Amino acid sequence: MASDEGFSDFFYTAPDGLKLHARIYGEANTAARPVVCLPGLTRNARDFHELGLYLSKKAVNPRKVVAFDYRGRGQSDYDPDIGHYNVGVEAGDVLAGLSALGIEQAAFIGTSRGGLIIHVLGALKPAVLRAIVLNDIGPAIEAEGLAHIRSYLDRAPKPKTFAEAVAAQRRVHGADFPSLTDADWARMVTAICRETDAGWVPDFDPALVDTLAGVDFNKPLPDLWPQFDALAAMPLLVVRGANSKLLSVATLEEMRRRHPGMEAIIVEGQGHAPFLETGALPDKIAAFLCQVENQVKQK
Repeated sequence: MASDEGFSDFFYTAPDGLKLHARIYGEANTAARPVVCLPGLTRNARDFHELGLYLSKKAVNPRKVVAFDYRGRGQSDYDPDIGHYNVGVEAGDVLAGLSALGIEQAAFIGTSRGGLIIHVLGALKPAVLRAIVLNDIGPAIEAEGLAHIRSYLDRAPKPKTFAEAVAAQRRVHGADFPSLTDADWARMVTAICRETDAGWVPDFDPALVDTLAGVDFNKPLPDLWPQFDALAAMPLLVVRGANSKLLSVATLEEMRRRHPGMEAIIVEGQGHAPFLETGALPDKIAAFLCQVENQVKQK
């Protein structure tokens, strides 16, 4: 049953028995395929709340939206083996969730790590992908960007109040996101943190930070170009923050060269990763999804 907030909670079991969670917005619409939203490394389904409401209720062609919490994030169980916090296992978890929901094909929106998982899904089960939106991520990751993520995770503040939590996020990310409003920053904190007796804490397993411990940021990071090339026939929209440290202009241009049909949106005043509910992004994403549906009908 949907909550007053416009979504329902869905719990399912991972292949290894862990209890996992997703949010479901809207109803299945045979005229419009569902959308699956995959968040970043330490983020969760709440990242897509406003976009989920828009695509499921306000868009011209409303559609079902499923936003996943990976293991160790949000309302999903933490994994006692941190070695399971990797994109391969998480891709398998997503496939298990789709199977439990009876979804055979969908459009996928992936922010950061979510986009990497989409690359893996393309290798594991390409038929599940109908269209792709990559939010500030590509097959090549800049070491500077990942090092920046690890640095602020390592020294994450411990705010006692909501106002302190908002101020802390602005201190860390403000230079990359000068266009965000007070409401945007408040919504960010609500999405990524939860309130406890000790204050506002990040809503993920702290052990996730340890998965970055062995990364050598002085060397090029492994890339996924072969997996990206396998998606060449897939309708693709890439969103890049103009101030992104993770997805470079050079990588975006190489993606465009390899995938001539790719569409791209540059979001001024935002870094990694753009807030998909801001400005004209919801309209543009909805228009892209409708365009894909229309192309299918014409074939």
